[in-house]
Parts: sequence; structure tokens; C-alpha cells
Amino acid sequence: MRYSDTHKEETRKKVLKAAAKAVRAKGPDGVGVAEIMAEVGLTHGGFYAHFPNKEALVAAAIDEAFGQSGRRFERLTGGMDGREALSTFVDLYVTREHRDHPERGCPIATLSSELPRQGQPVREAYERGVQALIGRLTRWLPDERKGLAASLLAEMAGAVSLSRAISDGAAADQLLADARRSLKLRMGIVQ
Repeated sequence: MRYSDTHKEETRKKVLKAAAKAVRAKGPDGVGVAEIMAEVGLTHGGFYAHFPNKEALVAAAIDEAFGQSGRRFERLTGGMDGREALSTFVDLYVTREHRDHPERGCPIATLSSELPRQGQPVREAYERGVQALIGRLTRWLPDERKGLAASLLAEMAGAVSLSRAISDGAAADQLLADARRSLKLRMGIVQ
């Protein structure tokens, strides 16, 4: 059977989409090559036509996960002024939905504790994503608060991560609500 000229790229995109979901849900060490390939209807042997090794797959999956999140937030905040975009971002990030679905959430809230044990290519992919998100927040912040971007991102990701560890659903929800309010106060969005 003859494949189209774009077949290999289309297949790679499918693999990356599945791997990005898996790396967020299970962490870098929980990603299985055979499992990912089976999910997209391919054999384990076909993996090597796209990636030299698992580490390269995980690094590309992290890039893809950050790319997915960035595209989603761009769709949801495009055309908004900085203040409105920032408020919307906080309201969408520090939520029960994000807490309960790490497989489609921000890689920062799911992977931060695992990255120190990963190789350089994986860490570099993660750092690119973190820096891009800090840059986005910086652009939305007023000049006098631009230095807060990294701290705000850490607080948002930390709130989501911590809420995932709390077994009492009501307490976890309250933590998220308190964090949203605190973040908005620090950013000058609410009084």
C-alpha cells in the first residue's frame, strides 16, 4: 500500500497526542512505548521510524503537551486585554476540572516533582514550556507586576497539585477557591 506524502507526519502527530496525554497522566517514567503505539493502532516496531528512543518521545510529548495547553489558552483568551486574559487564565487553571483531569491539564502541575530525575532532553523540553508560560503571564501583567509572573505560575501549579493530594473533596475545592482569590488579589485583578 502506498502512503500519502504526509502520512509519516500525520502518524507522528497521533503518536505525540497520545504520548502527551500519557505523560501528563502517568509521568515520564509511566509512559510505555508499546502502549502508546497500540493506542494509535501501530506496532512497537514502528516507533523507531519516528523517535530514536523513549527519552526523545517523552521530550517531544512534553513539548506537545505545553503546545496543546498554549493553543487552548490562546483560543480562550485571544482578543482580551491583559487583565481580562489573566483573570480568565486563573479561573480556568485553578479549578476542579484541572485538578481532576491531569491527562489534559498543564504539564507543570503534573510533572514538576518528576523532572529532576529525567535526562537533559526531557528537562529542556519542560523548561521551554515553563518559560513560554511565564512569558505569556508576563505579557498580561501590568508593568509594575511583571516580576510576579514566575511566582504566580508556581502558586497556580502548586495549588492544583496540592488539591490533587487532598482526599477531602470539599477541602480541596476550598483550597482552589482560596488560591484563585489570593492570586487575583496579588495581581490587582480584584480588591
